[in-house]
Amino acid sequence: MKPGIHPPYRPVVFRDRAGAFAFLTRSTISSEKTVEWEDGGTYPVVDVEISSASHPFYTGTARVLDTAGRVERFERRYGRAR
Repeated sequence: MKPGIHPPYRPVVFRDRAGAFAFLTRSTISSEKTVEWEDGGTYPVVDVEISSASHPFYTGTARVLDTAGRVERFERRYGRAR
């Protein structure tokens, strides 16, 4: 890598506001907010709306849509286009 052209790569806490879940990782993202982590260190924190702790796919609460039933219901209501 060329020196001096890349943003600093440092530890950052990502916090899921919906799932009350946070994890420490490394990133180039910057934030004005900080949080004290379990190890006693203070790190920048980035609040995210959704993560694996709150996403329906990962939590097992995802719904499967019945697209075939929707098509049949539409055809019954409005008839089949010819």
